[in-house]
Amino acid sequence: MSTRALTEAAPSSAAPLSLCSREPRVPAERLVAEMVPPPRFDSVRFDTYIPDPNQPSQTQAVEVLSGFAEGLGGAHASGAGKRRWFARKPAAPTGPRGVYLDGGYGVGKTHLLASLWHATPADPALKAFGTFVELTNLVGALGFQQTVKTLSGHRLLCIDEFELDDPGDTVLVSSLLGKLVESGVALAATSNTLPGKLGEGRFAAADFLREIQGLSAHFRPLRIDGEDYRHRGLPEAPAPYSDQVVTETAYATPGASLDDFPHLLEHLARVHPSRYGALTDDLTAVCLTDVRPVPDQSTALRLVVLADRLYDREIPVLASGLPFDRLFSEEMLNGGYRKKYFRAISRLTALARDAKGLVAQ
Repeated sequence: MSTRALTEAAPSSAAPLSLCSREPRVPAERLVAEMVPPPRFDSVRFDTYIPDPNQPSQTQAVEVLSGFAEGLGGAHASGAGKRRWFARKPAAPTGPRGVYLDGGYGVGKTHLLASLWHATPADPALKAFGTFVELTNLVGALGFQQTVKTLSGHRLLCIDEFELDDPGDTVLVSSLLGKLVESGVALAATSNTLPGKLGEGRFAAADFLREIQGLSAHFRPLRIDGEDYRHRGLPEAPAPYSDQVVTETAYATPGASLDDFPHLLEHLARVHPSRYGALTDDLTAVCLTDVRPVPDQSTALRLVVLADRLYDREIPVLASGLPFDRLFSEEMLNGGYRKKYFRAISRLTALARDAKGLVAQ
């Protein structure tokens, strides 16, 4: 039965919202102002991170990052704010100006990165936190020079899910971080791959590998071992519901959206990924019917970004059709973007668990 037919049979309450009807316009000022840890990580701190006793690298990470935060409590590394007109320009910082958290899915890298942001003794306006994609989107909105100017006075820049999926972004971010390091900005990043290995198996051009190695020099790699906490001791993800249940739940949940999954994928192609966060503004739940495998890689990567924004905002996802672990083909899961796809599956599965309570209401 189609979603339209189901809505005619749904309870006579306010119609749910639709992601497909939204085409948000996000001013550049909002992109900068929103470079803070997402709502899911508002309250995380180092002391709320529970290290796995079988993984000593997790305890070590907390210790190293705590010390790193304390070390950022003094003056800006460039001397900004304390220089006098007759002072000599300070020498550029030597050695790595950042830490790089490397580990698999769900070991708490983002928790630790957000904890570092919170622990760094600086005004929030002097700290920035965003995903790699959000950083490149910021450059697209402001331009390279204005982005350097905007971020160069910061004490800390945290970059979550640092992945070089595009050759142009490799050069862009390498140049940006180089400028920021020269300005005295400390860096922290998460990724599923060590800095020196980024791009390996994806791009063969020597120019790109050289840029990647240059980025590696800015960070002290910090390995975090462990299993995905989202599945540690938790029940299996709930099976997809029927179209009828998803539709009725959408109507019964104030602030929920209801969309046909194939149509939503088409709509995402018309909205820039930098606006996916705004696309989810004020939603309490996302209800999807007819979930099926994504048709191509471009569509899959857009879905990954949407999954990240939903996860950041802790928006439950209730769906019918196929389970989320069947969204991506074997070819995709074995390809260069496999880490992104597995992350999306993990996060959507967690949000599907969160949606179980909606059905019980």
